[in-house]
Amino acid sequence: MTWQPTATIETLKQRAEIIAKIRDFFAKRQVLEVETPLLCSGSVPSPYIESFQVGNKYLQTSPEFLMKRLLAAGSGSIYQIGKVFRLEESGRLHNPEFTLLEWYRVGFDHRDLMKEVNDLLQMILHCEPCEAITYQALFEKYLQINPHAISESELKACARAGGLTTIELQDKDDWLNLLLTHFIEPHLGVDKPCFVYDYPVSQSALAKIQIRDDGIAVAERFEVYCQGIELGNGFHELADSQEQLARFEAELVVRKVNHQHITAIDRRFVESLDHLPACAGVALGIDRIIMLVLGKKSIKEVMSFDFQRA
Repeated sequence: MTWQPTATIETLKQRAEIIAKIRDFFAKRQVLEVETPLLCSGSVPSPYIESFQVGNKYLQTSPEFLMKRLLAAGSGSIYQIGKVFRLEESGRLHNPEFTLLEWYRVGFDHRDLMKEVNDLLQMILHCEPCEAITYQALFEKYLQINPHAISESELKACARAGGLTTIELQDKDDWLNLLLTHFIEPHLGVDKPCFVYDYPVSQSALAKIQIRDDGIAVAERFEVYCQGIELGNGFHELADSQEQLARFEAELVVRKVNHQHITAIDRRFVESLDHLPACAGVALGIDRIIMLVLGKKSIKEVMSFDFQRA
């Protein structure tokens, strides 16, 4: 046991400088900084995210719901840098408590927002402009499969052929995520950051849906990677309360089948969506970005105290 911080004091000074640059980035664009509560009455029902409960409240896994309520109330474009909490294992890229940069741009779609994320990353990482590739093209490039058309049994066979012989999963999206993390993600953003967009509709409960010219329905969502690390997740935001409620309820069915805690739906958030202006939003992991900027091997090296020392 030790009382010492996990990051050096010099690293913490550098961290503060980077965060100051981020605030200046948004100040120059007249994007308002806001704060929202950490304890919330509802939480995200995604089967892939588990929340910390405190009494009858949840520690926020993202400030998204409350920030969208501000947008619905007429705040205009906003951003927030704050703590979020997810009940997960600690690791090189994960800590149950971490710092998130989340922002929403009124009048933007996801493609407009990708351009602004590119500007921010170039400013912080001093990198080349980001490249972009569709989710489908990514799987075709690295695994020679079409993720929208392939069957679950074929995905399982693909995983087995790649050496993943002992894993059993429940649905198609789980297999796609397995193949993505094991065989594709390590190649993403090696030379320059990389956007992946046009995700399957089933993986994007909070995004608008688009029917492409080839007839395939995709979510207007993107993720951005650098050096094989996922940095953020963005959406052209859904603004339909009934559609959002139906998607949440479908996710709760999955949680029930998986014997997971049935998370309370944030009804205030759902109600606010009918007043949400056209906008796009994105969340970036501050700790991961700082790790890359400073050339550290683990996010705990850029946190004052990680989960084990807190």
